[in-house]
Amino acid sequence: MEVHEPAVAYSKQKVSIEEYLKMENAADEKHEYYKGEIFAMSGAKVPHNAISGNIFGILFNKLKGKKCKPFNSDQRIHVPSNTLFTYPDISIICGEIITLNNDDYNVLNPTVIIEVLSKSTRNYDRGEKFKLYRDIKTLKEYILVDSVSIHLEVFRLNESGHWELEEYNAPADTLLIKSINEDILLSDIYDGVKIEE
Repeated sequence: MEVHEPAVAYSKQKVSIEEYLKMENAADEKHEYYKGEIFAMSGAKVPHNAISGNIFGILFNKLKGKKCKPFNSDQRIHVPSNTLFTYPDISIICGEIITLNNDDYNVLNPTVIIEVLSKSTRNYDRGEKFKLYRDIKTLKEYILVDSVSIHLEVFRLNESGHWELEEYNAPADTLLIKSINEDILLSDIYDGVKIEE
């Protein structure tokens, strides 16, 4: 999903979390929330959606019957320490799903977050958004998947509590998601996707 400037209807005033949740639960479109501001989200291009669909389908099959479950971009994630409410392209939640006030909407404990990059969101996803995601105590891996070239960046939390980067660039490469002990071929991630040369 692409994030745009603060939604016009709300940009002139700060909105409380309670007001945002009330509006969001009644809205037809999705909006992110951060520190009183609401940001409209728009639809994504075909390559972005194809990549998201490929990854979700693979993870759904690999994790069937296991303790970790993948969720698509309809699942809202909340980071209480910095107020962010957002809709990652894919999140993986292991064990019991913990939500804000047991509301069944706002998940607090993802183990893995995957974002598919577009030209308009790549800098935000790599920078400010990753900084906000790092406040999630349960997060072990953050995976960025390019939608215009075959390129993945995988940030993993090491035993010392530091984030390490591993990159994948070839269709024959295999992405290892260590925290769930599963791997995915990049050729399967990009299956049916037209990539710019």
